[in-house]
Amino acid sequence: MPELPEVETVCRDLRSCGLIGKPITQATVLWDRTIQNSTTETFCHSVQGKRIIDIRRRGKYIHILLSDSLHVFIHLRMTGSLSLVSSEMGIGQYDRVIITFNESSLRFSDPRKFGRIMLCDSQTSIYDKLGPDPFDPLLTTDVWFERLHGRQMRIKPLLLDQSFLAGLGNIYADESLFSASIHPCRPAHSLSRDESAVLLESIRHILTTAIIHRGTSLGDGKGNFTSNGDRGENISNLRVYGKSTRPCPKCSTPIQRIVVGQRGTHYCPNCQK
Repeated sequence: MPELPEVETVCRDLRSCGLIGKPITQATVLWDRTIQNSTTETFCHSVQGKRIIDIRRRGKYIHILLSDSLHVFIHLRMTGSLSLVSSEMGIGQYDRVIITFNESSLRFSDPRKFGRIMLCDSQTSIYDKLGPDPFDPLLTTDVWFERLHGRQMRIKPLLLDQSFLAGLGNIYADESLFSASIHPCRPAHSLSRDESAVLLESIRHILTTAIIHRGTSLGDGKGNFTSNGDRGENISNLRVYGKSTRPCPKCSTPIQRIVVGQRGTHYCPNCQK
């Protein structure tokens, strides 16, 4: 499932395509359940004629601001992707929603149909459900320590809780914990002030590196992450995720895979005690 770096990559690609300022001439919904909080008719009617004002990321959501104070939120889920193509191109097998401009169209493709698009009058309906962004300047080391200090939950599931911290998923949680030498089953409140600071720094470093390399694409399946047809290149920077039984890059101890909070979790039993 796309995480913060993949969603940030999509947003940057969409902005670079010159979508800002373009008017929407038509919207077509090919799979009704893709539209989550309104009817397809309401969605199509509401966005037609509106201009794209900005494209942002909030956690794992793509946030498209439209004129007249409308907001479109897109969650890619497991296999969703966006691509900008000629408006004359035929409908693809997995296209679920098509937003058409004068000479081009933004296609939301989703083989497994888990992705969702929401039309909102205010951004608060989504933003208020999410925790702080890892790059939020207001998330200081002191604030971060206090947030961890008050939680009994194990650190790995807590990092995956979008209401606690927005944007992290399984891949980058494993990588961040390894970088910080913290066991995924440690209770969050047990982290010292220094450990919590190292973890926050590790999260930001891991995410920044992944953004620079356009996210992580793990395989060649039709649902693997791409942005406008291009794969992510961060897989070579993964140190523990998906590497069970391989030697730890720090100490050569075999990486182990366990299940924590119903999620496969990779860690080094020597470096993350």
